[in-house]
Amino acid sequence: MSIRETIKNFARPSAVPSLPRRLDALAQPAPVPADLRSSSLLTVEGTASRTAFFKAPRYLAASLLLAAAGANAATDLSFLPPEDIALRAIAAYPEVVAATAGTRRADAESRALAAGPHELTLSVIPQQRRVRNGPDYREFEGQLTRGVRLPGKARLDREIGRLGSEVAELQLADTEHQAARTLLTLWMDWLRAEGALAQATAQRTLLQQDRDAIARRVRAGDAAARDLDSADAALAQADAAATAAGARREAARIALAGTFPLIPLPERAPPLPEPAPDADSAATHIAHIIERSHEIGAAEREAERQDRSAERARADRIADPQVGLRWLDERGGEERVLGVVVSIPFGGAHRSAIADAQRASADASAAQAAGMRRTIAIEAEQTVRHADAAWRLWRDSQRALEATRASTAKSRRAYALGEAGIAELIAAQRLEQESALAELTARADALEAALRIRVDAHEMWHEGGVEGGG
Repeated sequence: MSIRETIKNFARPSAVPSLPRRLDALAQPAPVPADLRSSSLLTVEGTASRTAFFKAPRYLAASLLLAAAGANAATDLSFLPPEDIALRAIAAYPEVVAATAGTRRADAESRALAAGPHELTLSVIPQQRRVRNGPDYREFEGQLTRGVRLPGKARLDREIGRLGSEVAELQLADTEHQAARTLLTLWMDWLRAEGALAQATAQRTLLQQDRDAIARRVRAGDAAARDLDSADAALAQADAAATAAGARREAARIALAGTFPLIPLPERAPPLPEPAPDADSAATHIAHIIERSHEIGAAEREAERQDRSAERARADRIADPQVGLRWLDERGGEERVLGVVVSIPFGGAHRSAIADAQRASADASAAQAAGMRRTIAIEAEQTVRHADAAWRLWRDSQRALEATRASTAKSRRAYALGEAGIAELIAAQRLEQESALAELTARADALEAALRIRVDAHEMWHEGGVEGGG
């Protein structure tokens, strides 16, 4: 259904129970004082012999606009920040900046492992030989040595470095994912708070109008003073509710602007569309979240890295030899020596213990990777099931709101005709306000739950598309 068609439907009095309806069923409408004809409680055209119209609460107009906008279904993401702005804000998130530096560190460590731990070592010993009753001689000796990695160790070092870089890249991607989830949570919290404040403000305005109309009736002798007392109490409660809603809005705005300062916040929050039922199966969403999980990918790559490190520690039980050249110049050059130096440490209990410890770490990492996959699978199913439940809850909340609107309309007619007191009308208005707030909350929850699936599946706010590491 298009927005235009939706607005036309809402324009029909029969479309929404709380919209003005003709009271043709009432044969003798009661006369209405002139001072009430401009009140928000009641609007009457003509005299009692003409058809009466009752005005619905004004804050319902905002709800009708939200419902009309909701005809676009859940694919309308205009209530979210633009994709490019969101990605820039995520890239500037402190944890993401730190993880980016972590990838550079991992790359440097990979280059260091590929180069190896051994370096050339030069030793030079100049000396003076003195012979009793003979000449003195200048002598020196030198040695140039370097460790040599045994076969297989260099390959393992390169694999360890490569896997370390992959782990860092996946951790960066997961940090971006967590930042996207944080952005979604804070953004939806702000929209909830803005919507709640708008409803509380509209309700306060409505009750102020009602209170002023009742005060005029009391002065005219058409209403009891206790009606004005009830209206004053309801207005005071509305003031308190609006103040609390304003504080929550301000807190949500500060949290969002402080956490993601690169996202400019509009002066007025965008309207929330109606959530739409998910066309894809739960199994499809769950599979996508698991397959594209960078947490799983990082844990599994880390397990591989630890396994290669265990192999490297096992190979290192046989230490690398030191190979080099040694030369001597003695008796002023009369004797010269050139030789080869080979130094081989013999590994013992220490190297064996290090190898055993590294193997235990590898086994632990493998178990942690399996646990991570299990955890992500559980969270994925919970996320998908929660989204379905949130949509059904919103649908039920919407039905409840329609029912309370109809009930409030009846209470207004009854009060205008003198068949009900102000307390009943105030109670009906309060119930409708609570239902409207519950519908708004359920709407935002359903939209957030559906978007959480897209974020977790890396279909939104993710530089790398849908490619994952799991």
